[in-house]
Amino acid sequence: MPSRTQPVHVTDATFDAEVVRSTLPVVVDFYADWSAPCRVTEPVIRVLSEQMTGRIKFTKVNVDEAVGVARSYGIHSIPTFLFLEAGQEKGREVGPIDPVEFRTILRRHFPTARNRSSAGKPASR
Repeated sequence: MPSRTQPVHVTDATFDAEVVRSTLPVVVDFYADWSAPCRVTEPVIRVLSEQMTGRIKFTKVNVDEAVGVARSYGIHSIPTFLFLEAGQEKGREVGPIDPVEFRTILRRHFPTARNRSSAGKPASR
């Protein structure tokens, strides 16, 4: 199966398959189309998704459409970013995050992600 380079849009119906059962660590971006802070962060997520293909999976959940998932994770502010690995929450961040800070957060929550293969190339050891 080819790697996805863009964030995956997830719904209540697809959350379990795309996020909880993912073999990769997952960043879940809870957002809304009408939110200015979410629109500011969207390019950051898109670029990181491209750069981290095969190491970290980036997903987007529209809180207006996936009310069940947003409620089950206690999402009250957007954007909210959840960091999950093997279905377990490793952390969360609320509010827009600049690219440099986002990379630091990724390293903190997913320290082994940089050792996974990327785009079919073996990871350097």
